[in-house]
Order: sequence, then structure tokens, then C-alpha cells
Amino acid sequence: MNDAGFWMIKEFFNMTVPQTLKSWTAMETILSLVAFGLIMLLSVLI
Repeated sequence: MNDAGFWMIKEFFNMTVPQTLKSWTAMETILSLVAFGLIMLLSVLI
């Protein structure tokens, strides 16, 4: 990973790389789905 946020979260929460990767992937997936849903909602309204 070449993302400073990934390494900061890993160190801050004292997680292993595999643990951080799993939680990071889940968070990014949820974030993208929520953003996609909001964009679709806005496209209907505008």
C-alpha cells in the first residue's frame, strides 16, 4: 500500500497489515457504495 492514511490507521490502532487491509477494503467499499447512491439520488433530483 502506498497510502499514508492506511499506515496511519495501522499504527494508530496497533493493527497488523492483514487486519488493516481487511478493514480498509471494507471501509472503502462502503464509502464508494454510499457515494454512488448519493450521486444516483442527486441525478434523479437535478
